[in-house]
Amino acid sequence: MNDKSLKVLEYTKIIEKLVEKCTSSLGVGVAKKLKPINDVEKIRNLQIETSEAQSILLKRGNPPLYGIHDVIHLVRRTEIGSYLDPGQLLHLKDTLSVARKLKQFFREDYEKEEVQYPIILGLIRTLCTIREVEEKIDLSILSETEIADHASSELKNVRRMMSSKNDAIRNKLNTIINSTSYQKYLQDAIVTIRQDRFVVPIKQEFRGQFPGLVHDQSSSGATLFIEPMAVVELNNELKELKIKEKREIERILMEISSMIAERGEEIKGNQSILEELDFIFAKGKLSLEMKGIEPELNQMGKIKIKNGRHPLLKFDEVVPTNIWLGEDFRILVITGPNTGGKTVTLKTVGLLSLMAQSGLHVPADYGTRLAVYDHVFADIGDEQSIEQSLSTFSSHMTNIVSILNEVTKNSLVLLDELGAGTDPTEGAALAMAVLNHLRNLTASVVATTHYSELKQYALIKEDVENASVEFDVATLRPTYRLLIGVPGKSNAFEISRKLGLSSSLIEEAKSLLTTENIEFEDLLHNIEKNRTETEKERSAAVTLRIEAENLLNSYQEKKEKFDLQRDKIIRDAKKDALKIIKEAKQESEEIIENLKKIRLEAEEKEMNRRVEEAKKHMDSKMNDLSEGFNDGIFTKTSKKPPENLKAGESVKVLSLDQIGHVIEPPNANGEVFIQVGIMKMNIPVSNLERIKEKSQGKQTGISKIVKTKATNIKSQLDIRGKDLEESFVEVDKYLDDVYLAGLTEITIIHGIGTGVLKSGIKQMLNRHKHVKSHRDGKYGEGGAGVTIVQIK
Repeated sequence: MNDKSLKVLEYTKIIEKLVEKCTSSLGVGVAKKLKPINDVEKIRNLQIETSEAQSILLKRGNPPLYGIHDVIHLVRRTEIGSYLDPGQLLHLKDTLSVARKLKQFFREDYEKEEVQYPIILGLIRTLCTIREVEEKIDLSILSETEIADHASSELKNVRRMMSSKNDAIRNKLNTIINSTSYQKYLQDAIVTIRQDRFVVPIKQEFRGQFPGLVHDQSSSGATLFIEPMAVVELNNELKELKIKEKREIERILMEISSMIAERGEEIKGNQSILEELDFIFAKGKLSLEMKGIEPELNQMGKIKIKNGRHPLLKFDEVVPTNIWLGEDFRILVITGPNTGGKTVTLKTVGLLSLMAQSGLHVPADYGTRLAVYDHVFADIGDEQSIEQSLSTFSSHMTNIVSILNEVTKNSLVLLDELGAGTDPTEGAALAMAVLNHLRNLTASVVATTHYSELKQYALIKEDVENASVEFDVATLRPTYRLLIGVPGKSNAFEISRKLGLSSSLIEEAKSLLTTENIEFEDLLHNIEKNRTETEKERSAAVTLRIEAENLLNSYQEKKEKFDLQRDKIIRDAKKDALKIIKEAKQESEEIIENLKKIRLEAEEKEMNRRVEEAKKHMDSKMNDLSEGFNDGIFTKTSKKPPENLKAGESVKVLSLDQIGHVIEPPNANGEVFIQVGIMKMNIPVSNLERIKEKSQGKQTGISKIVKTKATNIKSQLDIRGKDLEESFVEVDKYLDDVYLAGLTEITIIHGIGTGVLKSGIKQMLNRHKHVKSHRDGKYGEGGAGVTIVQIK
């Protein structure tokens, strides 16, 4: 790119703003070297990485980039066998920490399957985390001048001895300065240091009375700083310890430096990536500050800037401009009054093109398209030079000649006040000749002028279009709006009239114009008038269209609401109908159920009546039979009927010759209710005989227990709610009981709960002597809440 054009278009000021966004000197170095390029693919990659940085800054905030230092020269020192001082090690540790923190910052992003920021995450993945070096420096270095005691056990030991030695020396010296015998020798009762040794200040006249080594004297010579002989040996020992400390510190620094040298290539690679990341995020920050976007790029010389803003002007003060070039025309001639914004428009087009080709976002709206040019040339401003004897015209022509010698068909040429500074007729002719030459080359050109001839030129030539900057004559202020397709007026007569110039002078000035100029200016006036009216009508049409759209939207909203209400009413009606049907169905089912109950009750009453009749019939038959039975069976009588029979006593039924047990004692009729086998009956006491069992006195033994267990034992045990220890005792007793009772299968109910009780009971059953096997309950038996046990 042409360096002079970069300066004229103030590209260097953009670089200065970019430099401010860098966090390290490394990033600053990359930013200062940034220049526009013309390789489309490289530019697209640069734009994408800027977009990625912008997106990350918006969504995640600033990444941890602070602390990057240039450490290449430090690594090289370690590689040749030298060691680094503590301050240099801290700088290197900071750089290593940035690499580690960046990997942590982006860990979630690069672990995802779908990579959202491929360029930046690709750089992050290549960073190396050298944690052992970072931790060693952190452990050993306290500051730029201090090594930590725990950097090594030897250093800690040496410093401990140094501290002890210091205390011993100070105690000795304190004894000397506090001694009454030495008071008159001392200039001051203090302990100080000279030449790295402890000394006391002694008056000059007592030099011979105070044994020791002189290390210094005061400027007046009245005071000598003497090391007492009593501490010379201690000071020598302290000196030796300091030498040991220094050697150990050098050894520690050399050890750390050796670790750095081993990972030197990785550290160098980290630095290259970190400076690149710092630069990329500086571009992202600049984009956010300028409210920039990634432009679409092409190689066909097509420009379409939507609401473009000059990046060096304040966002809330600049008037956005819309400009296009390369579709229907390649040369744009902008006319209009001074201070109307023509030069700003030129610089905006040129600077946005340079920024885009540098990989920077441009301050415009989405949909902006910019061409990639081989060269961007600019002749803007008045560059008079007294030293070079150059006038305004000469200065412009010198630049234009240089441009024409280098321009190509894929160049953007920006010409301000083309042909100005000389005779208007000749200047206009030269300007048209220059434009013709550039037109034949098919270069892209934006030029500003005041010449009417160039306005006419743009009207009659293909690939050339007029444009103007709007000016409000009523307020004498420019609006800074660019109107493409409309040639501009200088408005000199109208401005002069507003400023108070007499009408007669204005009319005389008009009379001096040529007929062609008057007609052309009138034509421009009519065009401007028609344009203004068209703008008003278009504005009114837009207003009407917006109102119509609002009415349509309102109608559609009301229709949607009506449809929703209608659907809701229909749904509610269906719900009500369904509710009524359900209620009717429920009532009918209740009626049917009641009828069934009534029928069942009637049938049950009839059945009960018949059952009662059958029972009465059977009782009658039984009575008939018992009468005959009693007559034939219970005729035998005992010689000595038993007296005072009690429940549980054994008796013999004489008529049946069977042994039974008394259930109830004799009643008022003299009949005893007894059980013989499975039969229970009333027998006259005269038909019974008391039996004296031989084992009567021993019935409290095992047989009685077995009989009791067999009568009362249940086939299931419920231990829910008990703790494990209580359950073990109860289950163990229960298993003994069921074993004695002769049961073969029982159920233990323990519930589900946490499973602890069930597990404990099953472990107990596995080793119990009475248990044959066990299993979980099936469906219908209690499921997992019970255990079925088979008894041996």
